[in-house]
Amino acid sequence: MSEPIHIVWFKKDLRVFDHEPLKRASLQGPVLPLYVIEPDLWDQPDMSARHYAFLSECLQDLDQELSRLGKPLLLRTGSVTDVLTYISERYRIAGLWSHEETGNGWTYQRDKAVAAWCRANSVPWTECRQTGVIRRLNSRNGWAGQWDRFMAEQPIDPPALRPLSGLTSGPLPKAADLGLAADPCPDRQIGGRVAALETLESFLFTRGKPYRAAMATPVKAFEACSRMSPYLTFGTISMREVAQATWARQAELKRSDFKGRSTWQGAMRSFSGRLHWHCHFMQKLEDEPRLEFENLHRAYDGLRPSTPDAERLQAWQRGETGLPFVDACMRALTATGWMNFRMRAMLTAVASYHLWLDWRQPGLHLARLFTDYEPGIHWSQIQMQSGTTGINTIRIYNPVKQGKDQDPDGIFVKRWVPELKDIDPALINEPWKAENAGKVLGKTYPFPVVDYLSAAKEARDKVWAVRKGQAFRSEASGIQTKHGSRKSGIPMRGQEKPRRRTRKAAANPDQADLFGDAT
Repeated sequence: MSEPIHIVWFKKDLRVFDHEPLKRASLQGPVLPLYVIEPDLWDQPDMSARHYAFLSECLQDLDQELSRLGKPLLLRTGSVTDVLTYISERYRIAGLWSHEETGNGWTYQRDKAVAAWCRANSVPWTECRQTGVIRRLNSRNGWAGQWDRFMAEQPIDPPALRPLSGLTSGPLPKAADLGLAADPCPDRQIGGRVAALETLESFLFTRGKPYRAAMATPVKAFEACSRMSPYLTFGTISMREVAQATWARQAELKRSDFKGRSTWQGAMRSFSGRLHWHCHFMQKLEDEPRLEFENLHRAYDGLRPSTPDAERLQAWQRGETGLPFVDACMRALTATGWMNFRMRAMLTAVASYHLWLDWRQPGLHLARLFTDYEPGIHWSQIQMQSGTTGINTIRIYNPVKQGKDQDPDGIFVKRWVPELKDIDPALINEPWKAENAGKVLGKTYPFPVVDYLSAAKEARDKVWAVRKGQAFRSEASGIQTKHGSRKSGIPMRGQEKPRRRTRKAAANPDQADLFGDAT
């Protein structure tokens, strides 16, 4: 065999800048950059064609970047262990390098299989940290400080790569070849490193000024929010890059003196805080992988029917619940692959409370729709908004009030629910009250599938009935110790009394900082 090689296995880190495994492997010898299209991964119920389309664009950029460094990307289709076996028959593998990944349950099992292959074949596998998530974390105490220190480290420049012959890249399969259903998403963000950098720059210097005021409403959030989430999910840009660019912008604003500076400063403070939250929620799944599949607080087991009401679920999925603002949000998400955080919470809450659906099927549907699907954030949020964590405030969104508050002129609803274009904007969130309701409801647009007020009351009563009792509080305390923000007023296991809160303090900043009023 020829000279030993080091394989850099790209996963959710599709870049060459600030890529520790690539840099470290290049210092050891010839590098083989590898990405494996895994059919079994794309067969999972949380994966979709829009994810694959975004990934394909990211891989094209990555291949170009690696080619400029001296070694194009090797693309293979199959299981990672089979691909490694194939390579090992042609080269002596001196090391496997990758970033750590906090993915779905399937990727966790796959990583264990790769680790077993490496042990059996005497190949050292080095995994490097790339986010604020800490493997085998013993305590959440001091986590925020560790995040700050990690993000402040010097980003890593791309290395030059030695040419390596003998293997050629395989074709990129089409989505249909992987069994992925057609998934039209006409307004999806474009994947890749170039798009990530352009999106970040436009947010920090142009679009982001109204961020704090605009993030809650879908009327403005598509433009005013950073839109960096899919690029962080697929790793075309590192969290460190985004954090340091944000800090640099904050420093620049501090030195400046111009009209609107304070608004910009507030926007950057809010965004910087949400970068912490990004990793905070991923840490939850890293520490407790079962939250993708099971109620975090077991007292909620059996609360909702395990088999969802098919009619209600399908109405919610199609954006045909008869609740206009909910339907507008679902249809917008379907067409764009993105929705602002508050409206994601509302969509989940309506499914879980008003429609009384177990969170798993709605959670999978949303996972498939979000181009930026990040399992750690997603499943943590799904459980929070479904009220099954045991430590978060129960937030039952009033979908009519949310529509009136976030879309007072009916602009968003009329765009995405054109069936209501002739309804008075003042009544567009309650079209059943309009004089011409009979021309629309039950004909081109459905009646509400539930009475949203009575459904909310019934759900609230059922959820709060579970929360009574010392046994519930005891388990909740353990959950708070393991997963909760240290700014929360919820007592951790071993504390005799909760810390006192001021009148303005939130019951749990895990939600309060992100959503505010949920009524």
